[in-house]
Amino acid sequence: MDELLYERRDGIGFVTLNRPQARNALTFPMYERLREIALGAADDADLKAIVITGAGEKAFAAGTDISQFKEFRTPEDALAYEERIDRVLVALEECPKPTIAAIAGAATGGGAAIAAVCDLRIAASNARIGFPIAKTLGNCLSMANYGRLAALIGPARVLDLIYTARLVEAEEARAIGLVSEILPDHAALQVRAEALARTIAGHAPLTLRATKEAMRRLRLAARQVDGDDLVTMCFTSRDFHEGVESFLARRPAAWSGT
Repeated sequence: MDELLYERRDGIGFVTLNRPQARNALTFPMYERLREIALGAADDADLKAIVITGAGEKAFAAGTDISQFKEFRTPEDALAYEERIDRVLVALEECPKPTIAAIAGAATGGGAAIAAVCDLRIAASNARIGFPIAKTLGNCLSMANYGRLAALIGPARVLDLIYTARLVEAEEARAIGLVSEILPDHAALQVRAEALARTIAGHAPLTLRATKEAMRRLRLAARQVDGDDLVTMCFTSRDFHEGVESFLARRPAAWSGT
């Protein structure tokens, strides 16, 4: 079974993260396929918009598959990981076609980051969004991702989400600007995502492209700030390895601060 599905229907591209048995946790090949789709959109004159969703009702995407972190040991491992993920997020940001994240269930970690860089986000009533890394892996976000989130919901809310490691439920997500609409269930979400994409597809493409690019340029300042030392501090720590092992063993982590 393909882990990421992509189909076209009348000018709308539909991406489905397709690992429902693992809450659509993202593998590296899934990230790369998503990047390919975003990059390819630039040369596809018939493509008008892209909808990204997760298979099933339980998750949009539950972050990066944790098993892929087991071999992390060096600063280079950490920086290469963040660079790989950022290439995907940049491709989505720079994709000239409008992107819509249709979120049902959990959108956490890398899944929440993908949703956050989409142009629009709508959610089912069971959506739960966040970055619970302070109680799972003990890692941190890249400077670019902190910047993206701060631009989207403000620095105070970023601190709240990271410090408490809680997931924002649908109504709060709408209140703080993480999502713009809430649908009653997964089926209604899929119908609304397609309808919204078709509405956008009928509007002036240069207006949409210029607006998207303007928003991207306003977010660029955060990328001028170096955060590699923060990434390597967390990803090469004893706590990170403890977080990975405890997560896979389904036991509470014993943090040491080292």
